[in-house]
Amino acid sequence: MGSEVSSRGRRFFVLWVPVVVYMAAIFFVSSLSQPPLPPGVSDKAGHSFGYSGLAIVVVRAIAGGLPRRITWPQAAQALLIAIAFGMSDEFHQSFVPGRSEDIHDLYADATGAAIGTIACWAWGIIVRRKSR
Repeated sequence: MGSEVSSRGRRFFVLWVPVVVYMAAIFFVSSLSQPPLPPGVSDKAGHSFGYSGLAIVVVRAIAGGLPRRITWPQAAQALLIAIAFGMSDEFHQSFVPGRSEDIHDLYADATGAAIGTIACWAWGIIVRRKSR
């Protein structure tokens, strides 16, 4: 029984630590007055790209790894977590000099989260079909 609990704890750690690290990275970049975007990349594209990655690590944690066939409830939960974090991040930016909260950034976050979630969902379907 003890090793089963220990194994579950390690699995939980392996699945959820990347989510926490990714969120910390977003928080750090949001703390900067000038986020480090590559030349030619818009702020909105940066938000979408960043939150698609967040959604991928959240889906991975919720599903217990990837590639897996994810369910609609898992997808909805991942989207809600990513969008809620986007809301908290916009609030956080309101305290950073040179930054402000922007509903359009939140739309970009939500769009990116949806793209990441849909990509995981599609990947699960593709892998399952190839394995047949």
